Amino acid sequence: MHDATPLIATIVGGLVLAFIFGAIANRIRLPVIAGYLVAGVVAGPFTPGYVADAHIAQELADLGVILLMFGVGLHFSLKDLLSVKNISIPGAAVQMGVATGLGMLLGWGLGWPMVQGFVFGLALSVASTVVLLRAMEERRLLDSDRGRIAVGWLIVEDLAMVLALVLLPALAGFLGEGKSGPTPGMGELVQTVAITIGKVVLFVAVMLIIGKRAIPWMLQAVSGTGSRELFRLAVLAIALGVAFGAAHLFDVSFELGAFFAGMMMGESKLSQQAAEETLPLRDAFAVLFFVSIGMLFNPHVLVAQPWLVLAACLIIIVGKSAAAFAIVRMFGRPTKTALTIATSLAQIGEFSFILAGLGVSLGLISAEARDILLAAAIVSILVNPLLFVALDKWVAKHDADAPDEHPQMRGHTVLVGFGRVGRRVFAELRATGAPILVIETDEDAVRELRESGGADIVIGNAAAAPVLAEANLGSARALIVAVPDPFEGGQVVRAARAARPDLPIVARAHSPDCVSHLAGLGASEVIYGEQELARSMFEASLPKPSHAGH
Repeated sequence: MHDATPLIATIVGGLVLAFIFGAIANRIRLPVIAGYLVAGVVAGPFTPGYVADAHIAQELADLGVILLMFGVGLHFSLKDLLSVKNISIPGAAVQMGVATGLGMLLGWGLGWPMVQGFVFGLALSVASTVVLLRAMEERRLLDSDRGRIAVGWLIVEDLAMVLALVLLPALAGFLGEGKSGPTPGMGELVQTVAITIGKVVLFVAVMLIIGKRAIPWMLQAVSGTGSRELFRLAVLAIALGVAFGAAHLFDVSFELGAFFAGMMMGESKLSQQAAEETLPLRDAFAVLFFVSIGMLFNPHVLVAQPWLVLAACLIIIVGKSAAAFAIVRMFGRPTKTALTIATSLAQIGEFSFILAGLGVSLGLISAEARDILLAAAIVSILVNPLLFVALDKWVAKHDADAPDEHPQMRGHTVLVGFGRVGRRVFAELRATGAPILVIETDEDAVRELRESGGADIVIGNAAAAPVLAEANLGSARALIVAVPDPFEGGQVVRAARAARPDLPIVARAHSPDCVSHLAGLGASEVIYGEQELARSMFEASLPKPSHAGH
């Protein structure tokens, strides 16, 4: 690699290695995230061979987090955020307190200074944005009640970390620890807190008063030019520009700034198009995020301090998850919701690394404590997808709201997905009077289906064997896969074709490549939207038969 091109070398090396190890992980039925993390370890400084630029990798990872939070904001509204404030604010605060306390208890047992235990515990208390949101997106839970609670919880943790990163240097000096210079007084500490909170409030006010009007107007104006390229550029400029401005003008995190930019853009009728335009970049940079985490990992710590790494993992995976579960149940939410929130929070990531790095630079925690934290983060991120798989199986089996399987149901059509297309298909099917069974994960969609009636419902991911078993495909008339994502749709088609080789399967596609992909996996017929639109327009243009003389 040429030293003159570290940016290109890091992007190319990271993506190529991520693809190789991600494909291997997928082949041996491990989460692809495991492959991305291994790619980072291979590209990191603690293994022989190619070493990527860790600083550049971290900045690329930051871009991934910004774009991901922007995408989440597009699907959120202020009303959604406020609807879960009564559980997200106290829940996040108590859960962070429990995890921090457990970290301090571990530090006390090891003879660490109190401040080191506090910083270590605080780093264990905050979940990774990328890991949580990817898990939610894969299960289409972001628009559900569980998704709103999880994102609200995440925003509270984000705000707490903003405050912590500002206060940590002042706290170090106030306690007479570390390398922070002259000791500030209590008045200075209170002033720092007040200024930080004031900046956050001012940023939110600017976004709600000015951003809520200016961002949708700007998007609409660019859309009027008819240039898709310019529209895509405008979306990225707004997302990254607001995130950068939030960080440098208001001392708010990039992530929070991007989330509000997305939320304000969500007020525009073009928000769906904006989400689609940024999706490829979001996915690519999210991969680089996991690679950058792997680069930080020193495998030697697993040999040198295995029991400390295990203790930290137990705090993350068991301790704070148990606290989150108990809190959600105390607020009267269903067990399914409590388990989802607990599983979502059973990992740590980017803010933990930032906090640990600042702690080392201030002399508040040792390099050994940081390495233990990083090792625990890697383990928790690897374990988290497996926890979600177990959760999916539990939900499919125990969801009290889901209807019982109807093995006697025959001649029914199974409809996967109740989105914009799925709703229209459902309406046409219901008009025929034929029996329908809908498979859906979104709680709001399920509620709407139950209110409208006319269909049996199975809640869960249609690609999972237990969920398809509930659909009784053996006696079904046909399967219609109405989900928009070709990869998710492909998983459903493949699983259904394996379950019943002669089943008529109809799927939807957005491009010729998607048509080939879905047909290759076993779809009997693939409906390509643009092709059908062109056919309808052609038929509409034909001369109508004359009825003269009748």
